[in-house]
Amino acid sequence: MLRAMSKDASPVWTSKNLTDPHRVGDKADRVRQMFDAVAPTYQLINTLASAGRDAAWRRRGVALARVERTDDVLDVACGTGDFARAFADHRPSPRSVIGADFSQGMLELAAAQTPTAVRWCRADAQTLPLTDESVSVVSCAFGIRNFQNLSAGLAEMARVLRPGGRAIILEFSTPRSPVWKWLYRLYLLHIMPMLATLVSRDRTGAYRYLPRSVLSFASDATIVEALHEAGFASVTTDRFSAGIVTAYRAEVAS
Repeated sequence: MLRAMSKDASPVWTSKNLTDPHRVGDKADRVRQMFDAVAPTYQLINTLASAGRDAAWRRRGVALARVERTDDVLDVACGTGDFARAFADHRPSPRSVIGADFSQGMLELAAAQTPTAVRWCRADAQTLPLTDESVSVVSCAFGIRNFQNLSAGLAEMARVLRPGGRAIILEFSTPRSPVWKWLYRLYLLHIMPMLATLVSRDRTGAYRYLPRSVLSFASDATIVEALHEAGFASVTTDRFSAGIVTAYRAEVAS
């Protein structure tokens, strides 16, 4: 059974710990509680908040992976499984797809609506239950900023990849244009939280945390540097949707 709906959940994120959410010592536990609570309405909120663009972003991420029939894909922080399903539905389809997340609520919803081609695994991104060099593609859509430790999570991605394997990461970023940046902050800090909270009836503070976690997260350049430090030999980036999303394609050496 899913945990209580978000409207019955107690506050997880408050003004005090939102000052710098990425430095909160028990961030991982708070993120897990938050996602368990908002799971029932999460997909709907994603679609509404992105004006339906979230599906296109995931398709672009899958395209960057250049999927082949011999690929084994691991989708980290898979949530309700949209990115994992996008990989499974790709043609040619990969040999296998695993979706991993530490939120039981998210995984239950993912399993309830996905084809059997995807296997689900409850796991923390920093301690993946896979052997070294066991997959050829690791993906993560809008999840790395929720890691307790970014470096540890990226190192785990590199560890489970086979030689020549690639990581495909999608993450929110801040537009560089001053006008777009102002509009984005207005939407992210005021309009989106009000809309999302109204629809989800959230009481955990999830839709106060999510915009703060975006605006206070590492820059594109810092993430590229962290990927190199984690063991990736090459990293390329692609910004789209006026710069609010950055796609990172990182490869380990052959």
